[in-house]
Amino acid sequence: RPCVQRPSMTKVVKLGIGSIVLGLVVLGLKLLAWAMTGSVALLSDALENTVNVVTAIAALVAIRVAALPADANHPYGHHKAELFSAILEGVMVIVAALAILHQAWAGWTNPQVLNAPLQGLLVNAAASVLNAIWAYILIHNGRRARSPALVADGKHLYLDVVSSVVVTLGVLLAIETGWYWLDPALAAFVAVNILWSGWRVIHDSLSGLLDESLSDDVLTEVRRIIATEAVGAVEAHDLRTRTAGAATFIEFHLVVPGVLTVSQAHDLCDRVESGLKNLVQGCVVTIHVEPEFKAKHSGIVVL
Repeated sequence: RPCVQRPSMTKVVKLGIGSIVLGLVVLGLKLLAWAMTGSVALLSDALENTVNVVTAIAALVAIRVAALPADANHPYGHHKAELFSAILEGVMVIVAALAILHQAWAGWTNPQVLNAPLQGLLVNAAASVLNAIWAYILIHNGRRARSPALVADGKHLYLDVVSSVVVTLGVLLAIETGWYWLDPALAAFVAVNILWSGWRVIHDSLSGLLDESLSDDVLTEVRRIIATEAVGAVEAHDLRTRTAGAATFIEFHLVVPGVLTVSQAHDLCDRVESGLKNLVQGCVVTIHVEPEFKAKHSGIVVL
C-alpha cells in the first residue's frame, strides 16, 4: 500500500541550506561563462539562476516557519508557509523571464560576435550538471517530506537544466553558421520556458492553499483501513481529507453500536487512528463518534 514516509525536519533544512550554497556556486559559474563569451543566451541562464538563489533563501525561511509547532494564533500549525514560498518562487520566476526577454530584445536588435565560446560553454555545462544532480535530490526528498518548497525548487532547477542544454546547442550552432541572431532568439526561448515554469509552480501551490484532498490511490487505502480496523463499528461516513503543505488532515464520522462503552469506543478509534498514521505518517485524524441511529447506510461499511 502507498505509505508516505518523511525525512526528519533537520534533513529538510539541510537540503534548503544546500540549495542556497549550490545556487551561489552555479551562479558564479554561469556569470563566468557569460563573461567569457558575451552570449545573451548565457546571460539569461545566469539571470535565471539569480532567481534560484533568492527563492532558495525564501524556501529555507518557509521550511523553518512551517516546522513551528501549533500555537494559540495558529492552532492547526504553520504548514502552509511552504506553499506561500512556492508561490513567491513562481512570481520571481516570471519576473526573471521578463528580464530575460528584455535582454533578448537588446541582443536581437544589436547581435554581438561571441568571444571564446567553447571555454564558456564548458563552464556553463559544468554548472548544468551540478543543477541536474541537485534537482534530483531536491525532488526525491521533497516528495518524501511532502515539502512543496523543495519540490518547486527542484522542478525549477530541472527546467533550468533543459534550458541550458538548448542554449548550449544553439550557441554551438551560431558559432558554426555565423548566425549570431540565434543567441538572442535562444534567450527568448529560455524566457518563454521559464514563464511556463512559473505558472505551473503557482498553479500547484494554489491547489495546496485551497486544501486539496488526498490522491485517489491514497483515499482508497484510507477507506480500506477504516473498513478493516474499525471492527465493532457499524459504518463510517462523511470522510474528508485535506493537505496543507507537509500536513494531512483526515476526519470522518464513525457510527458505533449503543452497547459500546465510552472506553470501548475510544479504543476502537485509537486502533483506526494508528492504522491511518501508518499509512500517512504524521497525519492528524479526527473521528466523530455517533450512536447507531445516526447511521446513513452509506459511505464505508465496516468489515
